Amino acid sequence: MKAVRVQLLIGLMCAAMLGYFVLLGRAAVVMISSGKGAAVGLGIAVLILPFIGLWAMVATLRAGFAHQRLARLAAEQGMDLDVSALPRRASGRIERQAADALFDTVRTELDNDPDNWVRWYRLARAYDYAGDRSRARETMRKAVALQEGR
Repeated sequence: MKAVRVQLLIGLMCAAMLGYFVLLGRAAVVMISSGKGAAVGLGIAVLILPFIGLWAMVATLRAGFAHQRLARLAAEQGMDLDVSALPRRASGRIERQAADALFDTVRTELDNDPDNWVRWYRLARAYDYAGDRSRARETMRKAVALQEGR
């Protein structure tokens, strides 16, 4: 049920973004059609923004769907990380020492099987639990590429 609510929220946010892009595009066309130099220049610049926003939205959605697919496949194989027993802070985040120990364990698994996408997926999740979001994203991209055979 929670997944359906999240998907509905994502759909509504995407629809709102698309509506915003349309309004932004219309404002750009009005500026361009005014014929005044500064307004035309600004209108052209504003017209580019919806395309950049659309590209970012599509790229984010594609990555999210790919990550969900990997999570489902890893769970089907019984290889998803179980962090339910790890100690947590009051905020709900895993305690740093426990996250570091989990990371070390998963990193050793990857060192023993570096061509396995599931190991890269697990490492990405361990990075995320340790709070290193940039490495988590980079490692997840590697997992997706390996799983897709690229």
